[in-house]
This record gives sequence, structure tokens and C-alpha cells, in this order.
Amino acid sequence: MDPALARERLRRISMSLPEATEVEAWGDPTYRVRNKIFAMEKGAGTEVWVKGAPGAQEAMIATAPGCYFVPPYVGSKGWIGARLEAVADWDELTDLIHESYSLIAPKKLAALVEQAPPSE
Repeated sequence: MDPALARERLRRISMSLPEATEVEAWGDPTYRVRNKIFAMEKGAGTEVWVKGAPGAQEAMIATAPGCYFVPPYVGSKGWIGARLEAVADWDELTDLIHESYSLIAPKKLAALVEQAPPSE
């Protein structure tokens, strides 16, 4: 997928979530809920980093090591990196972004995502 299209798709998925905002930090867009980061674009938009549930990081890397990786700085806290050009299943990535949002967002907002149908 073209990098510009991948970035736009990532942005559309992230910004579709309740109270999501986009804030530039460290030279890249970050997606936040109530000023807490749930997704970060990195590498000039070639990667996204999201918070993972316990065990998710290992599972994703084992399933698709060419796509998923342990990102620096936050990888030790369970965050998952994804190379956008290697994403074969955007529904899976959408689920990871929604999961990250649900782990970060207040419970009432997270419940809205869990009840809503997929956006992509």
C-alpha cells in the first residue's frame, strides 16, 4: 500500500474513536484520548505503535514477524509496533488500535468502542 494512503487509513481509524485527538509529538502524529496516547505514527508514517494487552505483543510478533515488532522505548511495556507497508490484514490492525484505545481510555469511552461495529 502507498505510504500516504496507509497513513490516511491509520488516521481515519484512530480519529473515528470517541474523543480521539491528533497531537504532534516528537515530530510525528500521536492519537490520544483525553491527552493519553493510544497510537503513535513513527518513521515518517511507515510504522504505528499501539499499546497491547498482556501477551498480545508476543502473539502478534509470532504470527507475523515481518509486520509486527517490539518498538524501542515502550516495547518493554507491551506496546506493539507495526510496519504499515507489511500490514496484510487491516482489520487485524484496526482491532489492535481499538484494543489500545480501550486499554487507555476511561471505562465509559472504552465501552462505546466495545459495543460499536467495526469502522473499517
